Amino acid sequence: MTHDLDLIFRTGSSAILLLLGVLFLARPRQALAARIAGILALNVIAYAAIALTPSVAGLPLKAPLIALSSGCSVVLLVFTRALFEDDFRPGWGHAAAWAVICGLGLTACLGRPAPYARIIEGGLDLTGLVIIAIAAIRMIGSWPADLVESRRRARVFIVVAALLHGAVSGGARVWLWVAAAPSTPLLSALTSASLFVIVLACSALLLRARDDDLFGEAPSQRPARAKTPDPDAGLLARLDRLMHEERLYRREDLTIGRLAHLLDAPEHRLRRSINGHLGQRNFTAFINGFRLAEAKAALADPSQAEVPITTIALDAGFGSLGPFNRAFRSETGMTPRDFRRSQLADFENRPAEARSAA
Repeated sequence: MTHDLDLIFRTGSSAILLLLGVLFLARPRQALAARIAGILALNVIAYAAIALTPSVAGLPLKAPLIALSSGCSVVLLVFTRALFEDDFRPGWGHAAAWAVICGLGLTACLGRPAPYARIIEGGLDLTGLVIIAIAAIRMIGSWPADLVESRRRARVFIVVAALLHGAVSGGARVWLWVAAAPSTPLLSALTSASLFVIVLACSALLLRARDDDLFGEAPSQRPARAKTPDPDAGLLARLDRLMHEERLYRREDLTIGRLAHLLDAPEHRLRRSINGHLGQRNFTAFINGFRLAEAKAALADPSQAEVPITTIALDAGFGSLGPFNRAFRSETGMTPRDFRRSQLADFENRPAEARSAA
């Protein structure tokens, strides 16, 4: 009976995930998080289908599935970053980490080299738990700056779901590895049941949410969004004054909570106004837009040619040079030094009359 329940839960999870994988992979090319969600679904299918794949004539046919399932945690990390960090783009390092972990999973499954196979297997389980924890920490850390309400709710749900299944599945495997004990049908059924419930709930969450909310493009890539009427125009007017006249963005410690307090407005209303009327999805990116505009103006100003770039970055509100350089390159595709050089060269190439007018 326990074995039958295990197969039922795994088959159900695989069927739902296959449908999700097809739906998400068919999304428009620019929906990066949706495509990674499709890849994640296919990886989890491999994990769910392991118990459904027999061995024939001593050949471990489930070895490729075990290899793919080993990389689930890496794909989960990439998916959550793509879903909740608008400017995130996966790199070759992520692909390499996934390939290495999948390769180690295949090695452990085949039992080669035999003396170390069990050590590799235990190490992979621990690595998976660590990666899931990193994903959860990143999601929690960037939650306050998220301006999309439905995405904020999804963030909390996915954190709980990932930690819950990681504790049930990964924790059980690590315990079995430490105790050198074989898995039991009951433990396998419990793991499959938790996976089925999480897959069902996550599917409902992802399919019910608006594509613009969860799978919106990064601000630098999506077209300008039409402004929608906001019932609190006075709030936006006060916000505009604080940003443009008082340059409040220069405060390094500025958070949406502090800004809401200064505006004497509930935080949820301020978040809704910035997202709904101004089309911004992340508070940090919203504030950095003002900081970068000031920095670019200073770097293009011939009278400030001798001012150190670090001074310009700090005066604009950036806490250090590293975040400034990353944000600047992300917006302009150039380093601050190259931007200044090109702007000043362009100024020097203007006619004398144009330089005087400037």
